[in-house]
Amino acid sequence: MKILIATAVLIFGLLKTNNSEEVLQKMYRQYTGKWMQNFTFDQTTGMYRNDSLIKTSEWHEAIVYPDNFRIDFGDTKDGNAAIFTKDSVYSFHSGKLMRTSPNDDDLTFILGGMYFYPFDTVKAMFTRMGYDLNKFCETTLNGKPAYVIGASDTTEKTNQLWVDKENLVAVKFINYNHGEKEEGIFSNHKQFGGGWSETKCVFYIDGKLIQTEDYFNCKANTEIDLKIFDAHNFIYRN
Repeated sequence: MKILIATAVLIFGLLKTNNSEEVLQKMYRQYTGKWMQNFTFDQTTGMYRNDSLIKTSEWHEAIVYPDNFRIDFGDTKDGNAAIFTKDSVYSFHSGKLMRTSPNDDDLTFILGGMYFYPFDTVKAMFTRMGYDLNKFCETTLNGKPAYVIGASDTTEKTNQLWVDKENLVAVKFINYNHGEKEEGIFSNHKQFGGGWSETKCVFYIDGKLIQTEDYFNCKANTEIDLKIFDAHNFIYRN
């Protein structure tokens, strides 16, 4: 019986993935219940214009999954921050609320938040974000095999999420939700608290480099005061 079970597991593992929903299922089975509960890190951010570096700054970020996310820009004592909740983004300058806008940040969900929702919700969210789960193909990125969610061919002008076949983590996205081609590439992945995080990101708009991010001081599953995500009672981070 043990031999039969082991054989069945091996065969199941070798079955070819045929569609985007199966990729999501693989990711979901791999990390649900195991993914880190929270993640904090600092990053060096490079801003570019016409492919030339115009500004470098340091950001300080905190995430409590599935949907609490805060960025402090520059020195945390200055109170310049953005707080992302499930539906809204609150922008602060010197600790004062300056603007509230709809939250269209998909990356917190794609890069970890998805593992804290029921699978049917995950599928619905990907559809809402513009990924056609009926389309699927395979490709390589930097020599490594990847699944592509949302496209029958990588040259299609469709929203695409590229997923590393070995570790089942996102390594690239392409979307056209704002009338232009947005592209992000995630690399230098490291394991944290049962999951993974990229530690380098590169972003492009219509093929032009606009931003780079290099993470450091990365920590998972630390004690985080949830009050830092309360946009109605802003507090400064230490």
